[in-house]
Amino acid sequence: MSLDQQSHPNYFWNDGGSLADAPVDFAATFDGAMWVTTKPIDVPRFNRNPLRVRADFTVPRHHHDLDEMLFVLAGEYRIEHQEGGAKQVVRVGPGEVFLSRAGTPYTMTAGSEGVTYIETWPRPVAELKTYWHDFGWVRGGRG
Repeated sequence: MSLDQQSHPNYFWNDGGSLADAPVDFAATFDGAMWVTTKPIDVPRFNRNPLRVRADFTVPRHHHDLDEMLFVLAGEYRIEHQEGGAKQVVRVGPGEVFLSRAGTPYTMTAGSEGVTYIETWPRPVAELKTYWHDFGWVRGGRG
């Protein structure tokens, strides 16, 4: 995973502006925390992103323009999101699935052993838009 605010054209700040112009430091926030496979996997019609996250790392609050499904393979995530106007925190462990509806902001915190998971979307990853919110970031950046 490239840790450069400029190299993610489909990453936006929650106001719709570019993440590259946000007042946060993308590289410092994600510093060594997430790894994505570099092996090419050609599975037609299966839009996925396999990831591994270090222990206790919190992915800053964000939402997508598409529904997203997470399949946890090892470790666990604690996911904080809003459901019916109320804050919910769920634990998602090995063999469990979490569905995030498009437009619903959430934060994910890896457990003490980290987490390995696959995230999937109904359309190709290149079409996915991610909107980042002002929670969980190292401050700094270009804004």
